[in-house]
Amino acid sequence: MGYDDKVENQSENLAGKVKEGVGKATDDESLEAEGKGDQFKANVKQAGEKIKDAFKS
Repeated sequence: MGYDDKVENQSENLAGKVKEGVGKATDDESLEAEGKGDQFKANVKQAGEKIKDAFKS
């Protein structure tokens, strides 16, 4: 996994956590769900990159 991909995935995950937290604090269920979705996408991308790395070895 390239360094840029790691940083992008981490930033997307962090942004999702922030959205989720703001959604909880403001009782905005749609923002909270969007944050959880962003985190899920980041985790899926990270898993895909790890699989690609495993096949490169």
